[in-house]
Amino acid sequence: MRRWTDDGVRGWPAHGLLVASILLLSTGCGGRGDDTPEPVLETPARPAAVTADSPPAERLVETFSPPALAELEQGTTWIDRPVRDGLTLLREQLAGERPPATVDEALALENSSPADNAKILSALGRLPENGQADLEARIDRHVTGDLGSTNPIMISTSAEFDILGLTGFGLFSFDRSLEPFATSETVASWKTSADGLLDKVVLRDDLLWSDGRPITAHDIAFTYRVIMDPRVPVPAVRSGTDQLRWVHAYDDRTLVYFHKEPLATNVWNINFPILPRHLYEKTWEADPTLKDSPEHVQLEQSPVSGGPYEIVERTRGQQIVLRRRSGWSTVDGKQVREPPFFREIRFRIIEDPNTSLLALKAGEIDEMILLPEQWTTQTKGEDFYLRNTKVTAPEWVSFHFGWNIKTPFFADRRVRRAMSYAFDHDRMLEKLCYGLYEPAVGTFHHSSWMAPKKKLEPYKQDLDKAEALLDEAGWVDHDNDGIRDKEIDGRLVPFEFSMLVNQQPLRVQICGLLKENLDDIGVRMNVRPTEATVLQQLTQEKKFQAYLGGWGAGTDPDTSENIWSSGAGRNFTGYSNPEVDRLFAEGRRVLDRAKRAEIYGRIQEILYDDQPYTWLYWRNSFYGFSKDLRGYVFSPRGPYHYSPGFSSLWMPKLE
Repeated sequence: MRRWTDDGVRGWPAHGLLVASILLLSTGCGGRGDDTPEPVLETPARPAAVTADSPPAERLVETFSPPALAELEQGTTWIDRPVRDGLTLLREQLAGERPPATVDEALALENSSPADNAKILSALGRLPENGQADLEARIDRHVTGDLGSTNPIMISTSAEFDILGLTGFGLFSFDRSLEPFATSETVASWKTSADGLLDKVVLRDDLLWSDGRPITAHDIAFTYRVIMDPRVPVPAVRSGTDQLRWVHAYDDRTLVYFHKEPLATNVWNINFPILPRHLYEKTWEADPTLKDSPEHVQLEQSPVSGGPYEIVERTRGQQIVLRRRSGWSTVDGKQVREPPFFREIRFRIIEDPNTSLLALKAGEIDEMILLPEQWTTQTKGEDFYLRNTKVTAPEWVSFHFGWNIKTPFFADRRVRRAMSYAFDHDRMLEKLCYGLYEPAVGTFHHSSWMAPKKKLEPYKQDLDKAEALLDEAGWVDHDNDGIRDKEIDGRLVPFEFSMLVNQQPLRVQICGLLKENLDDIGVRMNVRPTEATVLQQLTQEKKFQAYLGGWGAGTDPDTSENIWSSGAGRNFTGYSNPEVDRLFAEGRRVLDRAKRAEIYGRIQEILYDDQPYTWLYWRNSFYGFSKDLRGYVFSPRGPYHYSPGFSSLWMPKLE
């Protein structure tokens, strides 16, 4: 269904808030972390003593007085780094591709084969020619959960990535091959020192917050200090940022990132969301939660935007409406950037997938992720193809059962492996997932450069092995009541635990299958469906015994360090292996990609042996799109979480 609004112009490339893994509980993100201080300059820095009385932000980083800019320039050899427009880059990549079908032919197809899928993707994934896009259009997007916060550094769930990525200010992004660049909408130049210890960015001089105040380098330097305040609850964004030694604004436009050491991951560590300093510098110290004080409650309700869109309406649990802001594209009466293709974006919050599909068929939303059953059986008739089409593409998103190793049930690796052997993987893949998903064996997709060369075989159900492992671990039925038990701290503890799961039907069914399997070997599991926000909170606080969740790929294998290193912020299961810790530390210090691949492949082999997760499947992208939409192009992170991502979508003018 087409929607018009009363204003309009054209599209923008997405900004680079998306450097970390995305948690799909339904959703969230991971990152990187290494806070070992190392010298960053031959010029002696002047570190301040860090004490209990130091300002909070200085307890995670040692402050220092950077050298004068002239001194820095004189002693540094700079290497130019790419500054690009993501939309222009995609247009150039698509220019050499000749679609195998016309738009009309593609719209008439029912997607029933790989050949049909390729035709639809190619024909409808094109960018508009001049004057072709309907600049008055509104798009209605689907999200499964509400925002936890509108504050960009609180970003955690996939809904927040989708929404705050459009309203937030950023300097860096990456293309559909996950290659990084500085975005030309905000950056004039980007250089890295030859020794890998410095990055210098010069901002454009035509950047404004939505309240009309200039965006400057001081905003970025200030945000770094806030993120590094240990009282501020931002583990996702702090991961990676904590590998920086300092960020300094020399003037309104000139910014230098000081690295602790030359790491392969430095290119990602400089990419973090930005706060408006003029609003938060007066409130941050008094309320480091950034949400409890009256001032922060007001900012939550009426956030200031630094991106091309701003939030104009929010009905909790129902919808969030973004509108294109004129101050992004026009400054002092002059157009300085291409505006977005859509004047308005309405995010409809619909948690139930069946309700979502009905909304798509009725034209009430324009896109959604399709579940296997929906793709296979519910999107084949005229009621779907009247208004919509569907496409699929590979995506690096994996799902798993996560085992809380701090509980007595899953501390023993033998028990975790028993869980993996007990589960009927084939039935899940063939019956519940309709043969559409591939089995997963670890955190890195088999087609990625960091996947192990050694072939790791997916787990298959073997109840005899599962029972033998449980017997070895001491979980046997001592009292003959049909439930395995074990003496712990002088008392007999039955093997009975709860599995947290988002209340989406497929995920509940998968947990139900595991419950059925475990019943056969004397283990009792209770399935606890819950809302996405509650599930996210319980896993972050480690208040669970087991959960079903998923991770979307990060831009670099080091992003998963935040999931697997001992004590890391997204290490919900409490996993700890000194060799894995050592390999992650080594991996970010090796610059050669082939050598890095060997390191991360070895990490995956260790995780496979330890089974802190029972890996389930890789979820390919399966999307339903309105026939009014054009320009969707997929990456390993799906159609949105790269540059230009969502900003390449558009609607044609009516003829």
